[in-house]
Amino acid sequence: MSEYEWISTSAEETMKFSKRLGELIKPGDVLLLEGDLGAGKTTFTKGLALGLEIKKTVNSPTFTIIKEYHGRMPLYHMDVYRVQDSYEDLGFDEYFEGEGVTVVEWAHLIEEQLPEERMEIYIYHSSENERKICLKPKGERYVSVCKELLK
Repeated sequence: MSEYEWISTSAEETMKFSKRLGELIKPGDVLLLEGDLGAGKTTFTKGLALGLEIKKTVNSPTFTIIKEYHGRMPLYHMDVYRVQDSYEDLGFDEYFEGEGVTVVEWAHLIEEQLPEERMEIYIYHSSENERKICLKPKGERYVSVCKELLK
């Protein structure tokens, strides 16, 4: 499995990086976001939304599980941290196979429901302002996106 790393030295850099990713993704793409609390998962998603030409302010869907935003294509932003039962049918597959891009925070909690092909994104604190972003593409489509993003 391929793995790509990128270092961000500010929230602005993280958003610029994820905005570029937002410009590259297509309907049906699934991005999984994992990382420490406060590492920048929501900041990453805000940049992604800019790349999707979404005007509405993006914030964490912690208490609602799923928030939808509309731009060039829909963004389905999920935070499954509070999902009690990983087998609970909340209709995730309808989003994964939908007309937009799906971003799932804390995706490991619903591992059994995730599509096989996806982009796993891990964000780690390197220092107070620095973040290490690890991209783990699963499927040729996502490997191509990583190569384009990091060239």
